[in-house]
Amino acid sequence: MSIFLLLIGVLIFISTYFMKFQTPNLIARVKLLSFIVIAIGVLSSTFVTINPGTVGVQSLFGKVNSEVLYSGLRMVNPMVKIYEFDIRTQNYTMSAVHNEGSKSGDDAIRVLTADGLEVVVDLSVLYRPVASECPKILSTIGTDYENVLIRPLTRTRIRDNAVYYDAIALFSSKRDDFQHKIFSSIEKDLKDRGILLEQLLVRNITLPESVRKTIESKINAEQEAQKMTFVLQKEKQEAERKRVEAQGISDYQKIITSTLTDKQLQYEMIKAYKELALSSNSKVVIMGNNKQPIILDGK
Repeated sequence: MSIFLLLIGVLIFISTYFMKFQTPNLIARVKLLSFIVIAIGVLSSTFVTINPGTVGVQSLFGKVNSEVLYSGLRMVNPMVKIYEFDIRTQNYTMSAVHNEGSKSGDDAIRVLTADGLEVVVDLSVLYRPVASECPKILSTIGTDYENVLIRPLTRTRIRDNAVYYDAIALFSSKRDDFQHKIFSSIEKDLKDRGILLEQLLVRNITLPESVRKTIESKINAEQEAQKMTFVLQKEKQEAERKRVEAQGISDYQKIITSTLTDKQLQYEMIKAYKELALSSNSKVVIMGNNKQPIILDGK
């Protein structure tokens, strides 16, 4: 916009030399207008606004200025070109799900593992350019650092590290170790180029169909084994309960047998006859010489 105003002002000023048949007063007014337009153009070129979360890098005739312009209103040479760099956390995702990653379509990373199987990896890279390093980034990489550096470097390092793991280990027990190795190998390369790697997330690992079926069969077998172990433990507990119960009954009978006498049995019998006589169904209890009771129902 500022360059446009400068051009308009210059054109207006030049046009005054072709206004031969106009009054000097009109020519003076046109020249004044051209000076005002040029002044506005110069001022708008001299003062620039750097947006929040970004920094500006100046380039004059192809030479990059090492001074970084931070957010706010800044005064610069009207002739320089300003490149803005976003220094906030940025996310570059490579995913097999369409329209989920930074590129449309299937953009997941296909790698070969130590056992020769192809595994599909979905990955997210969280990073940000270091503000003080932005002039260096502009000079050595440019503004399209995602496609020039982030994408190819990440995909290469993932393939380089995947060859040390078996597919099943990569999917399960070694996943965190795999993620840590990738992070370590990428972090230094990006730091040397002026970019800070904040986090690297292995979002998903997809195994070949044959391997997935093998894992599912193994998991089902393990679940069945655990179920059978539980059933056996339950049966053992039930058998132990019955054994303890039987032992208790046996011990009780032994105690009763060893402590009962004829007199005690006779006493208990009399108590039973008494309860029977007092019941509503028994009216008369006759005990003979053989000590066997004769109970007459009064109904």
